[in-house]
Amino acid sequence: MLETDPKSAERKKRIVCCCVHREREREAMGNRTMLTLLLFFLSTNLVPSAFAIWLTLPASGTKCVSEEIQHNVVVLADYVVIPDDHSHNPTIAVKVTSPYGNNLHNKENTTHGNIAFTTQEAGNYLACFWVDSHSQGGGEVNVNLDWKIGIAAKDWDSVARKEKIEGVELELRKLEGAVEAIHENLLYLKGREAEMRSVSEKTNARVAWFSILSLGICIAVSGLQLWYLKRFFQKKKLI
Repeated sequence: MLETDPKSAERKKRIVCCCVHREREREAMGNRTMLTLLLFFLSTNLVPSAFAIWLTLPASGTKCVSEEIQHNVVVLADYVVIPDDHSHNPTIAVKVTSPYGNNLHNKENTTHGNIAFTTQEAGNYLACFWVDSHSQGGGEVNVNLDWKIGIAAKDWDSVARKEKIEGVELELRKLEGAVEAIHENLLYLKGREAEMRSVSEKTNARVAWFSILSLGICIAVSGLQLWYLKRFFQKKKLI
């Protein structure tokens, strides 16, 4: 029989345990890396980002931008005039209206400003820019507009400082907000689809009733024509 050295067996056991522990560490590190990459991908694709728009305003005329926004959404925007000639600072007028025509922002003779409001009704919100009549020069004016809505308008730095979160946890909070925004948007689209379906069904019903009424009128007119012609020929003793 072969005798086993206790020290050799213990050494082999330690080597096996060490290998298993290292393998588990590599697997955990790989999972953390995959989670980080997944969070980065989702945060860059799902979280709405701010949009910057470059507008060139003609000397006479108005340029407007519009966006369909649902109810109870925060909207933040910054605009600034970019002069071509630093010796001359043209001024513009800005007006933002709601779908029902309510004025949300109205400013004249300005070179920059901020827009901030919370939507009270769903629909197309319109922001119009034009060169102020008091502005000198008479040329085109360039305006940079930074437009943010919903979760993109949220100050995540303040949230992180207030709740003392950072890194992956902060990204998870952003994803949570993005999921809530997507869910609310889906509910809004579902409601709009139901409204459009209702309007379509009512229109189809009205068209059907109109067709039936038109057919009835045609039949009645044809009957009256036959009755008139029959009486006419009887009076003329043709039949």
